Amino acid sequence: MNTQETTDLVKSIASELGFSFCGVSKAAFLDEEAPRLEAWLRQGRAGTMHYLENHFDKRLDPTLLVPGARSVVSLMYNYAPAKDLTAENGFKVAKYAYGEDYHTVLKELLFNFLDRIRASVGDVNGRVFVDSAPVMERAWAARAGLGWIGKNSLLLNRQQGSFFFLAELILDLELIPDGPLKDYCGTCTACMDACPTDAIPEPYVVDGSRCISYFTIELKEEIPADVKGKFENWVFGCDICQDVCPWNRFAKPHAQPRFDPSEIEGMTRQDWIEMTNETFGRVFGKSPLQRAGYAGLKRNIDFVS
Repeated sequence: MNTQETTDLVKSIASELGFSFCGVSKAAFLDEEAPRLEAWLRQGRAGTMHYLENHFDKRLDPTLLVPGARSVVSLMYNYAPAKDLTAENGFKVAKYAYGEDYHTVLKELLFNFLDRIRASVGDVNGRVFVDSAPVMERAWAARAGLGWIGKNSLLLNRQQGSFFFLAELILDLELIPDGPLKDYCGTCTACMDACPTDAIPEPYVVDGSRCISYFTIELKEEIPADVKGKFENWVFGCDICQDVCPWNRFAKPHAQPRFDPSEIEGMTRQDWIEMTNETFGRVFGKSPLQRAGYAGLKRNIDFVS
């Protein structure tokens, strides 16, 4: 099997497994991203997310994650829901958290992916990644031509917007790389204008320490008083900068049943307020909301009530 045939095989498997887009980059040092990441961290944009300072070199060099790596396969998996639940009751949860935790769902698909590559190609050294290791997913996806990084720092795709999970395979397999796309944000500043906490102070720079998602998920201490009244009832994550993005008018509902909402769809405002620890465990046992935990979610609900 030659390099073109191997590349075609990888993209064919990606499609069969339900990934919406698949692209390839050469596994090389991210020289353009290095100074940007360093400056972002130095400016305190990460807030209390100190883990982002760890493994700095690994974030930029895939060969430190997979010795002998030659290719980074970037993948996009759609999570856009058929129904926006934010209008259902007084509290809002990010769309990616409606169903089962994406880490679990995508890891299963990725291990299957790697097994199928090995079954066809032979012994391949590689690792799979889903937002849980020092991998700059958006940078790799942009290099692979899956989209461009928008002014809200998210990867935007002309066909379907930005409601996607990103994942990667880093392999010691030679594949034909794809090229990056141009930036199609133009003069649009919808995401910057809509952010109620001014978390996008300049185009393409998100101040993580001012983001509603950071306050409602990552921050474990008390939420600062200066953002009181600015959350627009978001209690886990935030989709504002995505909801206003013109490219998301092309979003199509996902086809993954495990991402469908369960009991969350019928919950009233009072259900959220009166939720017990036991109910939280039953309803959100396999949900991304476990990241905030019962105490964190109750803190968020109290903050916006």
